[in-house]
Amino acid sequence: MKTQTSNAALEQYNALRTKCLVYTRVMGYHRPVESFNIGKKGEHKQRTHFSEHKC
Repeated sequence: MKTQTSNAALEQYNALRTKCLVYTRVMGYHRPVESFNIGKKGEHKQRTHFSEHKC
């Protein structure tokens, strides 16, 4: 049921959607992920993300 709702919302606003660039820090500077080669894109997908909580 939830996927049908989200699909309907995506279709409704499809004309307003734009491409989102994702940047990541590599060797001290930021680069867009789309400019990576195939191997580096695979490594980026396998990364584990964490969230830091306050003490």
